[in-house]
Amino acid sequence: MIPLALRSALVLLAALPVGVAQAQPRAGQPAALPGQVQPIAPGTRPAPTLPILTLTPAVPGVHVVNVLGNGFITVAHAILTLSPAQQPHARAMAATVAARVLAARPDVAEVDVSAYDADSYAGFGGPLPLLTASVPRARAAAFEAWAAGRGPYDRQWVNPGPQALPTYRAPDRVRETGPTLTPSGIAPTRPAQQNRTRVQVTGAQISGGDVGGLLYRARRGTAGVAALTFDDAPHPLFEPLLLDLLRRSGARATFFVIGRNAQAYPYFVRDMVAQGHEVANHTYHHVRLPPLTIPEATDELRWTDDLLKTLTGKPVRYFRPPGGDYTAGTLDAARRLGLTTVFWTDDPGDFQNPGDATLETRYRRRLRAGGIVLLHDNAPEMLDVLRDFLRYARQQAVTLTTVGGLPK
Repeated sequence: MIPLALRSALVLLAALPVGVAQAQPRAGQPAALPGQVQPIAPGTRPAPTLPILTLTPAVPGVHVVNVLGNGFITVAHAILTLSPAQQPHARAMAATVAARVLAARPDVAEVDVSAYDADSYAGFGGPLPLLTASVPRARAAAFEAWAAGRGPYDRQWVNPGPQALPTYRAPDRVRETGPTLTPSGIAPTRPAQQNRTRVQVTGAQISGGDVGGLLYRARRGTAGVAALTFDDAPHPLFEPLLLDLLRRSGARATFFVIGRNAQAYPYFVRDMVAQGHEVANHTYHHVRLPPLTIPEATDELRWTDDLLKTLTGKPVRYFRPPGGDYTAGTLDAARRLGLTTVFWTDDPGDFQNPGDATLETRYRRRLRAGGIVLLHDNAPEMLDVLRDFLRYARQQAVTLTTVGGLPK
């Protein structure tokens, strides 16, 4: 039996202009790979194709519905691209889509909805959605009531408009090859400053621990513990699946959050902290910092810090530059904000989609006590191998924890 409010919404939607055809990208727009948070880096292999749920009959405005599982639960992410005529009805449309997905797939534990402006939609790294929501099956009625204006709902976000958000900056195509100290960005670096930074980098790599605001690994001699970190969080399809696996294993992690993603999906950031994880700074727009002026780079860090403090009520302690690419000036900017810049010892390259077997070989070879593991929370192959990785760490008597949990 379809609830009365939902039947009314379906009647309303049937009269609206039909939006983008389901699962078809708009003409002239790049086809974003499943799971992307920023444009794909040059030389990266295509990501595995995610399963698509086709709703029959089709729902106006639905661009695509992806469905993914982690071996325990299944989650759906519905992307809506709405015309100007549809946008005043975005809440009703989101409620309709969530209800239709839950009815079509009884195994789906949660539906996450992202509703975009059809004319400006450019994938996950483009302009922010108009509206987002996380709808666990048990909360579906509460979400429907909110969409109908009959009460609050805490797992939603409505875009306040560009005047309330940082000016949009397109994310960079960043490929991680290792931490890289760039001699100079747009702002010239004084030789003395550059030399001092090189000494600090060498000291942090050799001794471990926090050396002048730089952290490559735990203090030398650390046993039995390593930091598990995820870049590019949060993603509305992968986040509930990833958090579920970590909860089941008892592992803790540090999520290096892109500010714009946290802005649009704040409830996932709150979930991370509620479940004992740590949130850290990965810039607001996921941009390479060396080409920016120091004030521009500082803004990228400060915007994210301020947002995360507002969402979690806790200060932000750690920062990781996109691609590991930094200058002496950007390190100083991070220090002035009270941030320690964190790199890694173990990067199996999940975002380059090398294949599950390659990832398993790499992380088994590189996992070390005192190390820092780099994964990406939006990479399909990460999710494929994470259960085995968590099991392997336990077998090696290595407890996976947050960056803050490492001896420094």
